[in-house]
Amino acid sequence: MKRSLVFVLFFLCLINGSVFSQNKQQPWWLSLEKGKQQYRAGDYGAALLSFEDARRARRAMYEQMERDLIALLSVNEVRRIGDSLEIIERYSKERYYQRAYAALQELYYRVPKSSLNNSAKSALTAVGNLKDYPEAEYWIGEVYRVEGELPLALSQFRKAYEMRALSENPGFGLELQYKIAGILLTRQEYLEMIKILDSIISEHDTLWINAHQGDVMIAQNASAEKKTTIPYAQASASFASNAMGRTLETEGINRFLELYRYNNSIVEPAHRRLGFFYAITGRPLAQQHLTFAFLIQNTVIIEEIIRRKFDFTLDDGSDRPALEIIAENINNNPLILSYIDETDYYKTIYYLASSLYRNGKPSVARNLWSFLAGQTQAGEWQNRAIIQTRNPYLEPVVEMP
Repeated sequence: MKRSLVFVLFFLCLINGSVFSQNKQQPWWLSLEKGKQQYRAGDYGAALLSFEDARRARRAMYEQMERDLIALLSVNEVRRIGDSLEIIERYSKERYYQRAYAALQELYYRVPKSSLNNSAKSALTAVGNLKDYPEAEYWIGEVYRVEGELPLALSQFRKAYEMRALSENPGFGLELQYKIAGILLTRQEYLEMIKILDSIISEHDTLWINAHQGDVMIAQNASAEKKTTIPYAQASASFASNAMGRTLETEGINRFLELYRYNNSIVEPAHRRLGFFYAITGRPLAQQHLTFAFLIQNTVIIEEIIRRKFDFTLDDGSDRPALEIIAENINNNPLILSYIDETDYYKTIYYLASSLYRNGKPSVARNLWSFLAGQTQAGEWQNRAIIQTRNPYLEPVVEMP
């Protein structure tokens, strides 16, 4: 009888232990990582559930910490202390308010203590802010995006972007802007797309912004009765940008690539996407954006070639075009091959040539098309370039807002 009773008690313990382990909530960061693995495996339904679990678990955790801090701050003795975070933290430790003390330590791990200005109220607000989980919102949006639910994906990406200050990834906001711009392009919301891409350039491309601000100020200064001093940074950037354009137009591709380097790769997609849009819609600004994209792409490629081949030069004494010398090295480097595919390298060259041709620069346009015509790996862009070398024509303009 005793053995039977022991067996039953043991069995019940096993059941209770199993139930307890199932009810125990998985850490929010672990749920997120699990969701990423499921997403990469193509199990989007399970991934969505994991990302939602991560969002829910993080919110629950920080809501509890918020309640713990409120409970501490509501103690009469603590209220008499005032707003001094340092004293209140010491009080929580000495008087064994362990949950509140643990909440403060978690907060300091996520937020610089100095940013709280020794204020308990600021600490409480900061804990409340941590309930949001931008990475989970982003990944939920990714699931919606791959499943074709673009309105839901756009809403999620915008929500994550509003929370971007909480992300530990410094490039999080930029990645979201590109995701949002991509969806807007698919949905044909072109004006909003342009605003997003322009904002990326405004925030991250000092050369472009100073150049264009300098151009405006120089033009205004030229027409004004009273001359003003133009800031050096803007004047010099304007000069550099105009010099780049003149070099490409008058001295050709070889000289342009010999003289200039610009490796601001984070703005390359913005310049390229705007360049494509403006080229297809027949707008003159296409040339400037595609010139920047073309220069950034080739700078990245040349720097990678030099990293493997330190004595590389664009002038090898053979009188071959610089782009042909670059292309010869591209085909021997898997990393660069991946890069040119990712950045639509040959498409960029084709539309740069088209924009130059539209803006009355047929000679350099033909040189770019001639290069593409000899590149079998360029696919569609080789075929279109061959037609252009035989009988150049203006690309048909597509009417868009």
